[in-house]
Amino acid sequence: MTYRILALDIDGTILDPYGKLPVAVRDAVAAARRRGLWVILCTGRRFRTALPWARELELEGAIVINNGTLVKDIQSGETLRHAYLPIDEYAPVISFVRRRGSPLVYVDTYHENVDLITERCSETHAYQRDYLNDNTDFFQTIDDLHDQPRSDVIMVSTMADEATLTAMYEEAREEFGDRLRTHTLINKNYRGLILEFLSPMSGKWPTLEAVAAEANVAPDEIIAVGDDTNDIEMIRRAGLGIAMGNAASEVKQAADRVVRSNAEGGVVEAIEKALLVS
Repeated sequence: MTYRILALDIDGTILDPYGKLPVAVRDAVAAARRRGLWVILCTGRRFRTALPWARELELEGAIVINNGTLVKDIQSGETLRHAYLPIDEYAPVISFVRRRGSPLVYVDTYHENVDLITERCSETHAYQRDYLNDNTDFFQTIDDLHDQPRSDVIMVSTMADEATLTAMYEEAREEFGDRLRTHTLINKNYRGLILEFLSPMSGKWPTLEAVAAEANVAPDEIIAVGDDTNDIEMIRRAGLGIAMGNAASEVKQAADRVVRSNAEGGVVEAIEKALLVS
C-alpha cells in the first residue's frame, strides 16, 4: 500500500510529556515529507496554540483543529472548512453547563484576537481558572453568554475533575443524544478533564476524510497516529492506525499497531514504520 497522508495528533503524540517537540520527531516528519507524505496535524487544540508546532515542523496547507470542528490554512489563518455548533443548540448547552459549572465558548475569530468567551461565574472550577489565568490575552469575559448567541461558535466546553465531568458527560449524552457530539478529554497541560460540546458533523476523522477527499486521497491511503479517545475514530478508520504507547487502552484496541510512548520516541517509531510501507 502506498500511503499519501500522515495525520498526527499533537499532545501526547508529537510532543513529549513535558510539552516539547523532540528534534528526532522534527527530523522524522521532515523525512516523511521528503518521501512525499502530506503531513496534517489533527488536534483538539485551537489554531493559535497549534500554529507554533505546525510552523516548527515547516508544514503548509491544512491543519485540523478543535477536534475536527475547523480546518484552517496554516499560512493565512483562513477557515477552509467548519462545522459550527448548531445555533439552536447554543442556549440549551449554555444552560446545561451553567447548572453544573462555568461554560467556555470557543469562537472562530482568530484574526480579531479572540479565541474564547466566558462569563463572570462564581462556580468556575479551580482547574478551569488555572487555564483562564494562562490565556488572558485571547479571551473575553462578559456578563451573560445567553445575551450573545452567535453563528460562529466552534464549541462549548468546561473543565473540572474527573468524577465531576464523567457524571456530566453521562447526563449530556442523555440530554442531547445525537444532536451534538460530546466527549471528555484528558486536560494534558493542566489538571482534570475537559468536556466538549460540538457539532454532530465534527470529529477528527470526518474532517480529515473530507480534506483527503478534496485531494483525491482515499481513506486507506491515510496513516493516523494518536493517543486519546478523540483519536479513536481516525485510528480505526485510516488505512493504517497507530496508537502511542501512552495511549488509553481503548485507543490501543482500535489500532493496527502500538508504538513506544511519547517519552520514548514513539512517534518517530510510528513514522519509521509508515515509511517502510509507503
